[in-house]
Amino acid sequence: MKKLNLKIIGILTLLLVFSCKTYTVPINSFRDQMVNANSIGIKEVKINNPLTFGKIKYSSNNIDQLIVLDKNGNKMYLKNSPSIEIRVTHRNGKKHKLYFDTVILENNTLVGKRSRFAQGLKYEIPMDSIVKIEIQDGGKKFKYNN
Repeated sequence: MKKLNLKIIGILTLLLVFSCKTYTVPINSFRDQMVNANSIGIKEVKINNPLTFGKIKYSSNNIDQLIVLDKNGNKMYLKNSPSIEIRVTHRNGKKHKLYFDTVILENNTLVGKRSRFAQGLKYEIPMDSIVKIEIQDGGKKFKYNN
């Protein structure tokens, strides 16, 4: 019985790991897309809160879709949503994970939140320290309510 449970857990773990598509965004392309988004401005959004069944309100960038590259280098369009996450890798190898819809570009510094619940937790990352940007749908059950 234990062996069967371990096999099931192993299979589910593999499915979870391989089911999340990860895309990359060239740094210059990302900067251009964020500059264009800044010209539009930010908006106030509300999302569901799966933990308390309430709503969370915050400021969001105005990007409808992001131009990304799949693992083969093909250009794709990824629709922005509250479950989209961005992983930024620095020159020193350190990584930060943020919610994409909270990310804005201020004076060549990427500013974004790492938590929906503790909204004061944010990162400020100089664009010139970034060597890689990855995007994926984290699969969380967040949805816009407005």
